[in-house]
Amino acid sequence: MSKRWNVTPASAKLRALFVNELNILPLTAQLLINRGIDELEDAQNFLRPDITKLHDPMLMKDMDKAVERLERAIAEGEKVAVCGDYDVDGTTATALLKLFLTELGLTVLTHIPERISEGYGLNNNALKKLSEQGVKVVITTDCGVSNYDETKYANSIGLDVIITDHHEVPENIPQALAIVNPRQVGCAFPFKGLAGVGVAFNLAMALRAHLKKTGHINEATQPNLKKYLDFVSIGTVADMVPLVDENRIFVKYGIEQLNNTERPGIKALIDVSLIRDGLVTSEKISYQIAPRINAAGRVSRADIALDLLTTTDKARATELASQLDNINSERRFLEADITEEALAMIDPDSTDKGIVLYSENWHPGVIGIVASKISGRFTKPT
Repeated sequence: MSKRWNVTPASAKLRALFVNELNILPLTAQLLINRGIDELEDAQNFLRPDITKLHDPMLMKDMDKAVERLERAIAEGEKVAVCGDYDVDGTTATALLKLFLTELGLTVLTHIPERISEGYGLNNNALKKLSEQGVKVVITTDCGVSNYDETKYANSIGLDVIITDHHEVPENIPQALAIVNPRQVGCAFPFKGLAGVGVAFNLAMALRAHLKKTGHINEATQPNLKKYLDFVSIGTVADMVPLVDENRIFVKYGIEQLNNTERPGIKALIDVSLIRDGLVTSEKISYQIAPRINAAGRVSRADIALDLLTTTDKARATELASQLDNINSERRFLEADITEEALAMIDPDSTDKGIVLYSENWHPGVIGIVASKISGRFTKPT
């Protein structure tokens, strides 16, 4: 089915204001208005993102509880674990907090579940193992808000849980020490559309500011947060959250950081992604970098991608990037085979309003991609 774009007419008066004040084309002004941007300041922020305009992370509900608990962990030398989701957003958020908290002197363990055997989010076996390894605080990234029972179990074995998540909050809220999620009821943070890695970065900002205020660090010893924006840009683009407000700022400055990165893992990932001109863009994140990170969690182990993002060893980075590239090739083959099988099951003349297909031989890590392709091809829910 062919598609044709139609540009919805916009207010001529507002369009003229944007054209004159922002020095942009009338079509650009019209598209801004059609995106719901009807204030000059909002249009300026959209076109020229400014990192000085990030919101105060302490506006997030429970952020004060989270940073105070982590301050105590630093003071008492406690072990901390970061538990993330197996997609790109969760993996980059886990990498960010692991490296940031390590800079602050904490011993940080990580856990990303295996998709098939462990499933999404926290699980009791992993929590038990972390407790046995001496962990006292568990921080989730891009997950946790739906883990009521697992959080209850964590509490029972003496673990304090700090949930950082961006998904819709269920009615049955986990009894965590802190839930940092802009979508929850009563959260004053003005932007609700962050990716999980964006929430994690806000935690890092809040903790750094709190530690400066309490004298644990100073201007000379504080971690440089800008260097973590490469992770934030990758996770934000990959999770396909709206590129507005803080997300737009993160991606703009994060891509600049990516193009000047010193991380061996990201350099190796750029190399195997065949970005020969060396210039990373949001499009190249979407179609070349993110699929390789995501492939690990889809058909193998996401901790391979996590190891790549956090390693400081160039040889190890090259080895891990090659592994990810091979895993991504395997993912593409699986996807192509399943797509071919699925298409053979479909009656193109069917008048059904939706498509439901099943095979016990299909890999659960790629059926979502196949379903999306088929849905787009037949313009039906799949």
